[in-house]
Amino acid sequence: MKRLLSSLFLTILLSWSVNGLSAPRIQHWETSNGAKVLFVPAPEIPMLDIQITFNAGSARDQDKPGIAALTNSLLNDGTSRHNDNEIAEAFESRGARFGTSSHRDMAVVSLRSLTDPELLNPSVDLLSEILSTSVFPVASLERKRQQMLLGLKAEAESPDQIASRLFYATLFKGHPYSNWPSGTEESLKQISRKDIEDFYRRYYVAANMIIAMVGQIETPQAKAIAERLTRKLKKGQPAPAIPEIPAVDSARTIKRNFPSTQTHILVGLPGIKRDDPDYFPLYVGNHILGGSGLVSRISEEIREKRGLSYSAYSYFIPMQQRGPYEIGLQTSNDKREEALSVLRNTVNTFIEKGPTEEELRASKQNITGGFPLRLSSNKKIVDYLAMIGFYHLPLDYLETFPKKVKAVTRRQIMEAFQRRVHPDRMLTVIVGNLDDGGEIQTTVE
Repeated sequence: MKRLLSSLFLTILLSWSVNGLSAPRIQHWETSNGAKVLFVPAPEIPMLDIQITFNAGSARDQDKPGIAALTNSLLNDGTSRHNDNEIAEAFESRGARFGTSSHRDMAVVSLRSLTDPELLNPSVDLLSEILSTSVFPVASLERKRQQMLLGLKAEAESPDQIASRLFYATLFKGHPYSNWPSGTEESLKQISRKDIEDFYRRYYVAANMIIAMVGQIETPQAKAIAERLTRKLKKGQPAPAIPEIPAVDSARTIKRNFPSTQTHILVGLPGIKRDDPDYFPLYVGNHILGGSGLVSRISEEIREKRGLSYSAYSYFIPMQQRGPYEIGLQTSNDKREEALSVLRNTVNTFIEKGPTEEELRASKQNITGGFPLRLSSNKKIVDYLAMIGFYHLPLDYLETFPKKVKAVTRRQIMEAFQRRVHPDRMLTVIVGNLDDGGEIQTTVE
C-alpha cells in the first residue's frame, strides 16, 4: 500500500511538472432524485473515497444551537435494521472507514473502502441505510448530549475557545453564523429526539446533498453507486439561502477577564464568500500578510523582530455568506498592548502600501509550488470536489487555480484590501488576566 501511495504521489507531481495544469478532470451529473454528483476516476490504488455534504451545518440551528452537530454525530448510532455496534463491526470487518463531521455551513458523511466488490458493495449499502433510516436511539442521544456538555465545560476553561466564541457571537450577532456549532448548555439540554428527527427529515434529503467520489471505479459504476446511496432518500428541498451579513460601520472592543498567563487576541471583521470576485487578490495578499506562517509580515514583526508572540496569523474563512477575516495572536499579559499596537500598525501599513514585488513573487511561487501537494491523495481530491460542488464553483477550479494566483498584481491586492478590510471597523476580542479584572466590556471606537 505504501508503494502504491508513493506511486500516486509521484505520478501527480510529474504530471504537474510536465503539463503544468494537469488537474483532475471532474465528471458531474445528478441522480434520479436530484442529488448532485462530482466524480474523478483514480486508477492508481484499489480504493474509493466518498464524501457526502449536506447543507445542514450550524447555520441551520435556528433557536436550537447544537442540533446540527448532534444530529450528524448520531447518524451511525442505529438504523431501522442495525444498532451502533453492528454498524461499527460491519465497516471494520470490511476494512472500510466511516466518518461524520459538522461545521457552520455543512454537515459531512464520508466512507473509504477498498473497491473489491465483496467489500465495497455491502459498505455502500450500509452507508445508504445510514443516510435514509437513522433512528437516533434515546440512549445514544443522551450519551452524546453528555459528551457535548462535557466538551462545553472544557471550552469554558480555554481562553482560546472563549475568545473564539465571543468573536463569532459579536461579529455575527443576530445572524445564523453566530451560532456556536457545539451549542450551549441550555440549548443542548432542551433538544429532544423529535427535534433531531425533524432536522434530519428536513435537511438530509437528496436535493440538499452533494456526492463527491474519487477512486478506482469507472463512470457507470460511480453512477450506480450514487443511485444506490440516494434511492431511499426523499428528494426534499434545498436549504434556503443564508441571509447576507449586515455591514459593520464601527470598531468594537470586547474584553473578558480570565486567570491565565497569556492574553488571547482576535481582531477581524466579515470577510468574503467562497465565490467572491476578490477571492484571489485577498487570498494571495493575506498569504503575504499573515497566512504563510513564520515568513509572513505579521509573524515577522510580532514574533521574529520583537518576540511578543509564538503564534501570530491571519486568514479568511470564506463561506456561503461572508465568513470572518480573523487576525490573531497570543502574548504575555504584560505585552498585550504592545503586541496589539504592532499588529494594527502592520495591518494598516499593508493595506495602505500593499506588498513588495519581492513578497508577491515569493508568495506566488510558494502557493503554486505547493499546490500539487494538495492533490497528492484521493482524500485531498475528494475534499476539493465536495467544496467545488457545495459552493457551486467552476468545474475547472483546480485547473485554473495556479493561473489565477499567478495573475494577481500588487495593485489588485491593494485595491481589494482597501475595499474589503477596514481597520476602523474591526472587532477586537481580548481574553486574559486583565488589570481591571472586569467581566465583558464593550467599547465603540
